[in-house]
Amino acid sequence: MRGTRGRAGCGPQEGPGRQAEELLGLVAGGDQRAFEELYGLVSGPVFGLVRRVVRDPAQSEEVAQEVLLELWRSAGRFDPGRGSALSWILTLAHRRAVDRVRSARAAGEREQREALRAGEPAFDQVAEEVEAGLEREWVRRCLTRLTALQRQSVTLAYYDGYTYREVAERLSLPLGTVKTRMRDGLTRLRQCLGGAA
Repeated sequence: MRGTRGRAGCGPQEGPGRQAEELLGLVAGGDQRAFEELYGLVSGPVFGLVRRVVRDPAQSEEVAQEVLLELWRSAGRFDPGRGSALSWILTLAHRRAVDRVRSARAAGEREQREALRAGEPAFDQVAEEVEAGLEREWVRRCLTRLTALQRQSVTLAYYDGYTYREVAERLSLPLGTVKTRMRDGLTRLRQCLGGAA
């Protein structure tokens, strides 16, 4: 990976957007090491965005993997004249996530229609919505137990899809500080949510 970074000319002084653009060019040429580096650079923001849309963690992981596979296959379609590489990648992720939600909704509606035709009681959609609402409320409560900086960092990274470096820039803090706050915040969140289960 270090070799790819040097070969691509992606030094540490360059932002993630510029780095992603150069890596996409290499990936379009079939450079597997560049893809590995691009994967490391964008997988967090892609998952964060997909998770916000899809909600279900397992499906979000699956959709994020599909997006990253699509990057490998279609990197050559990226047009820098139409926007940044990261914006293009996150647009792919958003489209794929919305498609998954629509598909799941359509499948649920089909199942419900089939159940009605067969005379079986339909699944309890109200109960599912209540359960999802309770889960969101638990997460909200657990987020309030974090310090302001931990809450900001976690929200920007996991709900808004920013990389750690972008979170650091938005909060005007050193990257190391953000990583530490993020780790501590996620640990506290995990403990709080574990107690809620």
